[in-house]
Amino acid sequence: MYRIVRKESLRPTVTLFEIEAPLVAKKAKPGQFIILRVDENGERVPITIHDSNKETGTVTIIVQIVGSTTEKLNHLKQGEYLHDFVGPLGKATETEGKKKVCVVGGGVGCAIAYPVLKAYHDAGAEVHGVVGFKNKDLVILEDEFKAASDVLKVCTDDGSYGIHGLVTAALEDLIKEGNQYDEVFAVGPMPMMKFVCKTTQPYGIKTMVSMSPIMIDGTGMCGGCRISVGGETKFACVDGPDFDGHQVDWDLAVKRSRTFSEFEKHKYEETCNLFKKEAE
Repeated sequence: MYRIVRKESLRPTVTLFEIEAPLVAKKAKPGQFIILRVDENGERVPITIHDSNKETGTVTIIVQIVGSTTEKLNHLKQGEYLHDFVGPLGKATETEGKKKVCVVGGGVGCAIAYPVLKAYHDAGAEVHGVVGFKNKDLVILEDEFKAASDVLKVCTDDGSYGIHGLVTAALEDLIKEGNQYDEVFAVGPMPMMKFVCKTTQPYGIKTMVSMSPIMIDGTGMCGGCRISVGGETKFACVDGPDFDGHQVDWDLAVKRSRTFSEFEKHKYEETCNLFKKEAE
């Protein structure tokens, strides 16, 4: 059993959990993920590690409530326990040896982008960050990004905060200003990552993407995270989650990411109704 030592609501549908898991914390690196189960009969859900602390033996994850399991998780209170919390899994993001990088995050994907950005910063690179959200009310981790970035661009789709526009426009502006990046790292919604890659490709900038949003089982057995990279079949959970974005078949990846959207919506509504009845 894994105790929730801290629970913090970042936004109405986004919650931070700090979990007591010393063995996971001891080995965790940026880019890796864990698999959790809320209870004995629960679904196995892969979630990327946001932070870890070897001294306290805790691992921090940031969860967006989108399905039945994340809804159940969000009803747990500080001091209560998760049934399973397994990891770290996946290959860590390679951050050594880069002099200048740009990290692009979208929405809750910023929870993944931040530890990668900080790892680049801690390795001595000049780090530029571009983060995007639908509106001001959905902005998360801005202070953390500022502390680890030499340059930070915050974008909102509706212009309610920061730069009005998409992260791709802000990224291209940075490139046109003469910034020569050794690498761009992007994580967020599939369409966002696709168009980040389309933005950097004409400039020949190596672009790595985290395909964690497509993962389901987390072990490679279900095949749900199967993607095509450079014409070869890969599994995001065991071969990644980081891949060369210019080699990813984005049309296939986007289509696969939507496979279970209706099922997730249905199960989420079922779970919400169950909690409502229990509260009555």
